[in-house]
Amino acid sequence: MRVLFQLGHPAHFHMYKNTIADLQRDGHQTYVLIRKKDILEELLKESGMPYVNILPSGKKSPFTLMLRLWRVFCFSLSHKVDVLVGSTPEVAQVAWLLRRRSVVMAEDDAAIVPQFIKAVKPFADQYLSPVSCNNGPLEGKTTHYAGFHKLAYLHPLRFTPDPSVVDRYFPHDRPYFLLRFAQLNAYHDVSANAHGITDAIARHLVDMLSPHGEVYITSERPLPDELEAHRLQINPLDIHHIMAFAKIYIGDSQSMAVEAAMLGTPSVRFNDFAGRIGVLEELEHKYHLTVGIATSQPELLYSTVSAMLASDSLREDYQKRRQRMLDDKIDVASFFTSFIENLKC
Repeated sequence: MRVLFQLGHPAHFHMYKNTIADLQRDGHQTYVLIRKKDILEELLKESGMPYVNILPSGKKSPFTLMLRLWRVFCFSLSHKVDVLVGSTPEVAQVAWLLRRRSVVMAEDDAAIVPQFIKAVKPFADQYLSPVSCNNGPLEGKTTHYAGFHKLAYLHPLRFTPDPSVVDRYFPHDRPYFLLRFAQLNAYHDVSANAHGITDAIARHLVDMLSPHGEVYITSERPLPDELEAHRLQINPLDIHHIMAFAKIYIGDSQSMAVEAAMLGTPSVRFNDFAGRIGVLEELEHKYHLTVGIATSQPELLYSTVSAMLASDSLREDYQKRRQRMLDDKIDVASFFTSFIENLKC
């Protein structure tokens, strides 16, 4: 088959990279289309994966969505693509126009991304989501699986944390903490008026954590000088090795909170989606691998972090919880590959 993957976010590179490799191994032709988004293109360049950037400027305009649709359409038509895969509306829309098969993958509940659901619903062929997702009007087209998107690249069969990678940057045997500040400018963030970790809260966290180890920050937004001094400077492909050995992860990013949970790294997320996303609710309340705190409760954030710092068995407890989660879940990348290969084109 000829299979096209459209990547709209750095997380999509990680999510699909193993399935792309598996399909290539099995003799299928794969294509990767991207747009400029944060470090997405940098990840592809570092990995050596061939790709085509259909929106290299990254500039948004009233015509951006139509331009993306047109360019995916033209590429798919000229390359005689059989299956379109991704987490973007264009995957479903172009496949419908060309009478091809589509596989849309998502793990945000319908209530969180209503505009995405509206854009996909009339055109979707196959919709894949974790069992904890509620896809509302798309449930009739959904295949649920026992896993999470991030297990497509962080399952033990796919990823082994390597302390020597951490040692390239700093000693891994010395405690360190990882903080993540997202831009929170995606449409679902803006529509929900979502907020996260302010500079004042970040300073407080750095002051709390510094007596216990080094503090490293990865941020999509500019930082004041005193926080900029803590910015993590690494090859972006190494971030999951760094995360795996962190003492605690704290951030306002859903994606990295889930990644930390997959690795058994104690995880605290501070944003206005706390209590609203099925995947994170499962990880928090069933497996106790993350803690969600609303931005109206900064004191709860500080007390939660203080309790973690006081624990003598924090990492061991979280690794046991991770193993319980893994025992319930599948190798997601292999499932994606099998699902695509068994489509009748």
